[in-house]
Amino acid sequence: MNKISAYIKDSYRELVEKVTWPTWAQLQQSTTIVLAATALITLMVAVMDVAISKLLQIFYSIIIPK
Repeated sequence: MNKISAYIKDSYRELVEKVTWPTWAQLQQSTTIVLAATALITLMVAVMDVAISKLLQIFYSIIIPK
């Protein structure tokens, strides 16, 4: 039980004394970067999805005519 309480005390001390928390401005900047990157990657995946879908439609229309 002593090990558990020592672990909790050490974890709390590390959290309070050793962790450097970002400022509000840094947090907003990081969030903006993450959101922009997420939107960009989502857009890229959507474009690739549409392009591959169109290519497969062309391919199937050549291979299997109606």
